[in-house]
Amino acid sequence: MFSKDLYRIRRLGSYLKKDKKRLLAILFLLLPLSFAGAVQPLLVGQSISVLKGEPTLLWLSNFSVSQAMRLLISCLLFSVLLRLALQGYQSYSIQSVGQSLTARIRRDLFAHAMNLSLRFHDSMPVGKLLTRLTSDVDALSEVFGSGAVGVLTDAVTLVVISITMLLIDLKLGSLLLLTQIPVTFLILWLQKRYRRANYRVREELSELNADFQENLQGIEVVQMFRREIVNSRRFNKTGMNYQNSVNSIIFYDSSISAFIEWVSLAVVAMVIALGGLFVTQGSMGLGTLTAFILYSQRLFEPLRQLAERFTQIQGGLTAVERIGELLDKNIEILDIEKKDKYHSKKVNTSSISSKSGEIIFDNVSFAYREDEPIISNLSFKISPGEHVALVGPTGSGKTTLIRLLSRLYEPQEGQILIDGVNIKEIPLGRLRRQIGVVLQDTFLFSGNIADNLRLDASITDEELNDICSDLGLDSLLKRFPDGLNTILRERGGNISSGERQLLSVARMAIRNPNILIMDEATAFMDPSTEASLQRDLDKLLEKRTALVIAHRLATIESSDRILVLKKGKLIEQGTHYELLNKDGLYSQLAKLQEKGLSKF
Repeated sequence: MFSKDLYRIRRLGSYLKKDKKRLLAILFLLLPLSFAGAVQPLLVGQSISVLKGEPTLLWLSNFSVSQAMRLLISCLLFSVLLRLALQGYQSYSIQSVGQSLTARIRRDLFAHAMNLSLRFHDSMPVGKLLTRLTSDVDALSEVFGSGAVGVLTDAVTLVVISITMLLIDLKLGSLLLLTQIPVTFLILWLQKRYRRANYRVREELSELNADFQENLQGIEVVQMFRREIVNSRRFNKTGMNYQNSVNSIIFYDSSISAFIEWVSLAVVAMVIALGGLFVTQGSMGLGTLTAFILYSQRLFEPLRQLAERFTQIQGGLTAVERIGELLDKNIEILDIEKKDKYHSKKVNTSSISSKSGEIIFDNVSFAYREDEPIISNLSFKISPGEHVALVGPTGSGKTTLIRLLSRLYEPQEGQILIDGVNIKEIPLGRLRRQIGVVLQDTFLFSGNIADNLRLDASITDEELNDICSDLGLDSLLKRFPDGLNTILRERGGNISSGERQLLSVARMAIRNPNILIMDEATAFMDPSTEASLQRDLDKLLEKRTALVIAHRLATIESSDRILVLKKGKLIEQGTHYELLNKDGLYSQLAKLQEKGLSKF
């Protein structure tokens, strides 16, 4: 466990390289801070010794009582002001470094999460991922900021105080230091249990966020099916699990604090008893005893802070572990140049055509889970400019083909070629610029309409207006006083499903791809809007390869070829009339649809 923690800390410590100078300045202040704090009890003790006429330090022996008192008070005031100034600067610098660290790690975590394949995101609830990007990253700032640097500060302070006590009185100083040994062992024993409990808290918080996020996303279904009470009970159960986990770390945290408080009081009492005996015997002055009482209190202060900071660090190490698990997830879908960058292998992409559109599936097999194959040994070829429709019952693999062609997933067997080149050898940016996809469920980001249409495309407002006009979006944009600058709510909640599909078609047209993929692209449009848009779609489809998934006969009967899938296998192909005459699955589905009993 320790070695893994050390590895993760070193790995994440690389994010601190940009703050190296500030960190060195913080570390340089440790000794002045510790000496400024350690000298104060000594100055108080010397003041009492001067007033009582007891032996004092050599540099005070040549001064009168009034002079010595003025000098001691001035030194005490200077040490207090110096310590406050250094602590203020150190605290600000530590928090600033911690926030810089947090920002860098969160940026890289987000970028890594965006590059992970859909296979990972299918199995990772959004709420759990959000917990790692937010609260886990915030916990890290405590580890590298107030936690780690604070531990060094307390450790140096402990050493300085210990050395000072031993120099003042060896016997009493040694006795005080011996009390630290059992205290340290007990704190370490409690910290191990705290670490395990803290990991459970993080896991339960992830479950809580995932449950909350799922219910908010599905609020329409929750209300329509009267699931408020049932889902509230489930959420309360998750909340109780989180509460119980938090109670366990509160128990360990409070146990450590209470134990140190009890031991510190016992040690102060021991110092007063033994020191009082030494004072009455004349072997120790009252000023020295006063200094030791103050030192015994201060000796446990850094230990108490160490325990608190170790609590922070344990929580941070848990966060390091969870963040490390996410960063260790391999990015499955990469450009082949990136995969081979350490092998000096260059990929020849000069043969990749930018404008053609031939698609070949060669013995492709794919499964989301090993025991549930979706596509099995599928092979077909789509010629450049050919319009092909995909038809089949639900679960036959139509949408999966789109995901494979776009390299959102990788097939377990076989290969997919565009213009004779394996898509794994085509840079992802170029591949996805070649392919334009219009999905049935259109996702829109928060922001204005223009930004949602542009996304990564460089296009002027005038060109954007022209494209929208050509696609018949004028009537939609005129509904909003701000036109293309109209702000959309989350997921486009202030426009209809059909309007979202219109924007999706426009978004695809802007990119001018040479392969078009349409998954029930007009499903939510009214007949008049669909008829109007269909004419514009026919223009877009000219001289382009098209792959269409549709459930309505009218949208696919004019296709050059129709591929009929069943359980991930190609069982029929041909034109609309050829397939009707074969009296196969397509013919059966077409007859059922004519009777209103089925959709493809």
